[in-house]
Amino acid sequence: MIIRLDDLRGPEIRQLLQEHLHSMTLHSPPESIHALDLEALRRPEISFWTAWEGAELLGCGALKELDSRHGELKSMRTACQHLRKGVARAVLDHMIAEARRRGYARLSLETGSAQAFAPAHALYMSRGFSYCGPFAQYAPDPYSSFMTKVL
Repeated sequence: MIIRLDDLRGPEIRQLLQEHLHSMTLHSPPESIHALDLEALRRPEISFWTAWEGAELLGCGALKELDSRHGELKSMRTACQHLRKGVARAVLDHMIAEARRRGYARLSLETGSAQAFAPAHALYMSRGFSYCGPFAQYAPDPYSSFMTKVL
């Protein structure tokens, strides 16, 4: 598996992000979906990585700089056919290392609270994240779970 910084131009990425956004609609009402679309992911404060095996896209993740000491994980997604193969863990570990390299003191995330998000919660907890209150622009929401990790 190769993880690389991506420019979000490939059709595979567009398809995976569409899958990601669609799956969010299955578990959360529209006002509680905080996933970013392709254009939002191209903002300068966001870095986006993809995981590949040859020409096949396995998954992705993004790191948004909230300020010089705090980053936010965004758009974590594994392609359906590659679930349970360690893709998300590898992308997450890559982004945690990058956050440390940047000198962030904290890394936070928002994810869904429905049962469908339990594997994501377990992954984040296995990497030292714990539940917290809303951060940055977020407000309390029963469809959201917030997690953070001190680096």
